[in-house]
Amino acid sequence: RVTSSSAPFTERLLIVGTSDLGIASARFALDCRKLGTELVGYLSDDLIHERSYIDGVPVLGKIHHLQKVVTDFNIDRIVVASKSREDYFPAEDLLSLKLQGVTIESGISFYERVSGRVHIRDLRPSYLIFSEGFRLNRISIFEKRAIDIIVSAVGLLVLSPVLALCAIAIRLDSPGGAIFSQERVGKDGKLFLIRKLRSMRNGAEDDSGPVWTRSDDDRVTRVGKFLRKTRLDELPQLWNVLKGEMSLVGPRPERPEFVESLSVRYPYFALRSSLKPGITGWAQIQRGYVNEVEGFEEKLAFDIYYMKYRSTGMDLLILWKTAKTVVLMGGV
Repeated sequence: RVTSSSAPFTERLLIVGTSDLGIASARFALDCRKLGTELVGYLSDDLIHERSYIDGVPVLGKIHHLQKVVTDFNIDRIVVASKSREDYFPAEDLLSLKLQGVTIESGISFYERVSGRVHIRDLRPSYLIFSEGFRLNRISIFEKRAIDIIVSAVGLLVLSPVLALCAIAIRLDSPGGAIFSQERVGKDGKLFLIRKLRSMRNGAEDDSGPVWTRSDDDRVTRVGKFLRKTRLDELPQLWNVLKGEMSLVGPRPERPEFVESLSVRYPYFALRSSLKPGITGWAQIQRGYVNEVEGFEEKLAFDIYYMKYRSTGMDLLILWKTAKTVVLMGGV
């Protein structure tokens, strides 16, 4: 099948379904225009759709109009993100179009590919069970642990002068020890003590108890601001990695005081504990740190994406981007 796109090498895209997934996919598709994808419009899966445009993207008709819309608008790719397939689902039309050369893709697959995260609100146990990915083999486990041991051992050795200078600066800036220990939840829900360079005043939670870190937190010391900005405060966690409590790359370990409330709000939050927590991770380089419960929905979407697609190559990419953040002082 020969298509006539609006520009050479441009793929014309149609989204079937005006569900949350369909609309979210469209927003990311609009960002792909410079990569050669042109979002043409939606087909609505509602019986009556009052709006002819959604965020500036036209609704070209109902699902029943699929064949005509594909022909009239020279569609190259169809993303299926319909809400309900019980009343009407154009399986025969989609098969016919696929045989004609139109690319057919599920909404979940497309969303993951263009956004680098899973769609948490449409996540079902069947997806986790039957979807490709979520695989571990002995070779990848061995590679990951070997990289952890080598990098953490060399890092502790090479960076020991930096750690010593940071420790001296912390002690001169505010009273209290230079190394801060805090209980975190690790793999399989096991608790461990994470090590960090102290960036807050000593006894910062004595009165308040466990609380989220705020932006411009007045508990952070002058030296602590620099340590957080450069992420040098994370360096002692190399010892946790060497001991096997953490990995260089993985979901960030959370405090047990927060895990319970997060697990209630986000039922799939506990999945993160199937992996060792990491000093850095896919969620960190994509979203950064969050200091409120609501922000964890997006971070969880990135973490599950990492669980699905993790590989040695992906870990090396995350480490490289983290190193760039440290050099450019892009921390929090």
